[in-house]
Amino acid sequence: MPSQNEKIGLIAGNGRFPFLVLDAARAAGYEVVVVAIKEETFPEIESHGATSVHWLSLGELSKLIETFQREGVRRAIMAGQVRHKQIFSAIRPDWRLAKLLLSLSTRNTDSLLGAVAKVLADEGITLENSTWLLEPLLAKAGVLTGRAPSEQERKNIDYGRTVARQLAQHDIGQSVVIAESACVAVEAMEGTDATIERAGHILRTLHGDASTFSRDLTVVKIAKPNQDMRFDVPVIGVKTIEVMQAAGATCLAVDAGKCLLLDGEKIIDAANAAGIAIVAD
Repeated sequence: MPSQNEKIGLIAGNGRFPFLVLDAARAAGYEVVVVAIKEETFPEIESHGATSVHWLSLGELSKLIETFQREGVRRAIMAGQVRHKQIFSAIRPDWRLAKLLLSLSTRNTDSLLGAVAKVLADEGITLENSTWLLEPLLAKAGVLTGRAPSEQERKNIDYGRTVARQLAQHDIGQSVVIAESACVAVEAMEGTDATIERAGHILRTLHGDASTFSRDLTVVKIAKPNQDMRFDVPVIGVKTIEVMQAAGATCLAVDAGKCLLLDGEKIIDAANAAGIAIVAD
């Protein structure tokens, strides 16, 4: 249990993830100081019960540190997506972030956020796992839906995991879309939902040319080999299921204990209604 008036900092990106963390932290008895990213965070965060909300631009690392120190925050959580194109092209970094960017040997999300975490630690602020307060929402091992994957979907999953783990070693993406043990689409900076949409478009185009591929797609979303649970944790929500249904995807495979089901049982209900199988291995 937190000590009296203990504060947790929340660095909020976009989506519902930050709201879930905020609710869980408050339920656990923490005061929550939110740093909301102007380019990303939903404005509704203002009225969601935080002790205070501070709006900063993505590049203002010094102001982030100063805000937490002024508020007495010693532990923080990073939750919610920050779009890759924002991180590496759209931001105007302050001197501290500019120095950090210049020090990176590889310009990917993990290296940047890992370096930010180190800077925070040097300033007395520990970045906790983003799933720390949301353990019940992590996917549990097994078939999660009423329908189990078919034999072909299982073959797709096995092949997809092999491909995805190779890609994940290079921090390229966490999702691949497979049809009949062939890779249709690979996630890069666009995100999982856009990758699924692209795969659906590719197959529709192929079928217009009398393709021999099945229209049914399998989505495989994995954690990285050494997944840092402080940031960039794999997440899926009801929207992912809706995108899959529109694209003609019939099966979703995730890593047990490493993927957050943001909408809980609503995801399972939506998948069952759409005839989509979900399995966590």
